[in-house]
Amino acid sequence: MAINVNNPEADALTRQFAQMAGVGITDAIVIAMREAIERRSRAETPLETAARLRARYQVVPGDQATHPLPRQVFDAMWDDA
Repeated sequence: MAINVNNPEADALTRQFAQMAGVGITDAIVIAMREAIERRSRAETPLETAARLRARYQVVPGDQATHPLPRQVFDAMWDDA
C-alpha cells in the first residue's frame, strides 16, 4: 500500500531522518513509526506518574485523599460572581 505525503514539513523531516539514519525514505518511515510506537507504549499514565512522585518524595495520602471532593468545591473555584 502506498503512502502519499502532501505535507512539505513531513517530507522534509522524513528526508532528514533518512539521511541521518543512512536509510531510504521507506525504511526511515518504518523506523520512525516503530520508535514512536515503542516510546508511547512505555509512557506513564497520569496515575503512574502520581504514584512515582509520591514514592520519590515520600508523600503518603491521608484517608480524605481517597474521596473525591464534592462538586460545589469545583464550582466555587470557577465562580465568576
